[in-house]
Amino acid sequence: MQPSAISYQLSASKPVWRGHSCPRSLILVLIFVAIVSTLALTQDTPVVLKGGKLLTVTHGVIENGVIVMQGGKITAVGAASSVNVPSAAQVIDVTGMTIYPGLIDSETSLGLTEISAETMTNDLVELSDEIMPHMHTAEAFHAESALIPVARMNGITNAVVAPEGADTLPGQDSFIQLAGANASEMLLIRDNAMPLNFTGDERRNKGGFEKRKFPSTRMGLAAQIRQAFIDAQDYKAKWADYDRKKADAAQNKKFEPLAPKRDLKSEALLPYLEGKKTIVLAAESPSDLETAVNLANEFKLKFVLNHISHSQPVLDYVASLKVPVIVGPIYEAPKEDERYDAVYSLPAQLYKRGVKIVFASYSAHNVRNLPDQAGFATAFGLPYDEALKAITINAAEIWGVADQLGSLDVGKTANVVVANGDPLDVKTDVKQVFIAGREVPMTDRQVRLRDEYSK
Repeated sequence: MQPSAISYQLSASKPVWRGHSCPRSLILVLIFVAIVSTLALTQDTPVVLKGGKLLTVTHGVIENGVIVMQGGKITAVGAASSVNVPSAAQVIDVTGMTIYPGLIDSETSLGLTEISAETMTNDLVELSDEIMPHMHTAEAFHAESALIPVARMNGITNAVVAPEGADTLPGQDSFIQLAGANASEMLLIRDNAMPLNFTGDERRNKGGFEKRKFPSTRMGLAAQIRQAFIDAQDYKAKWADYDRKKADAAQNKKFEPLAPKRDLKSEALLPYLEGKKTIVLAAESPSDLETAVNLANEFKLKFVLNHISHSQPVLDYVASLKVPVIVGPIYEAPKEDERYDAVYSLPAQLYKRGVKIVFASYSAHNVRNLPDQAGFATAFGLPYDEALKAITINAAEIWGVADQLGSLDVGKTANVVVANGDPLDVKTDVKQVFIAGREVPMTDRQVRLRDEYSK
């Protein structure tokens, strides 16, 4: 006989244990049963969200919808009248709620910093050299960061973790999922992209002329980047020559040639030179943008643009490049020669020119504000649907995970958010978050402090 479905209604209230104390043995038994039940539920039992408004992103809005999750995947999505609820499912009544895919932040420093003022908690960038493509954020990512639950509390389930932009080539990004037993489980893609920074922050010209260090000018930045990629090309050619000589030696029974010395910097650049991975090209001003793009084209790099907040005079040029743009944070103040809304309206201006955009918080402490940025952009002309896409499916497409994330579609990873309103409205509260089909605790350091001190 099939067990009957288990149902409950989503509520903001919390269960309270009332009554007299229990024997320790009974408490242990109850804990064991709870753990076993939870594991069985997350691994085998279908979870059904029923009655809510589904923002699917890819196929419209479904009122009074149903979504079924099992085995970490979405197994059914549709109107309540068209979806069969499995008989053994846990059914959650989400009537009056809005359901949407987990949000994706396209650049953060999550897991690389904890307390900005405490040096020992910061692994943001390796400043001993400007060219560090062989650095991997995956090797510094701190899975137990208290900032990760804070991000989840506002519906963010995935993020790109990137090094800080003080180096020209500071290392390689990681694409993570914001839940897991450890860093390895949370890491979805190691080295998914690499920043190439040409914003001016990389110039070593602070502290007076006598203390200047290369590169202290934009000319120096360009020369340094060009040399790094030329060295990588030469490194590739040496290994190709070695492989030919090695094959010839094996065929003609000669002594095997000596292998070239490994160069981790050049080695790390090869997938980018070959167009297998994406460069995140950061430049703020129009002149810097043009120089950076020329460098990328010189080496036929596959790239997306980043940090172009003050490039409004050349937005037609940006559109002509036919590449995506990472936008944010859009609360930045305009420069003296810009309109008051220059930065605020940038997402809309890019969209009108046919540019695919995504949003980023560029932070660890403010990832939670990601949906608010998208909502803010709608007030300055960005269509609502495009704002939602910029933190869901657009990001999934740019980072190569659109077959897994970014929308409520059958077969995708069950990263699902349940909220009491519009995801782009700052007044909305997220009530439940599922990551890979598992409900994550809706608590963080701030919630614990609130509960502790409100007593």
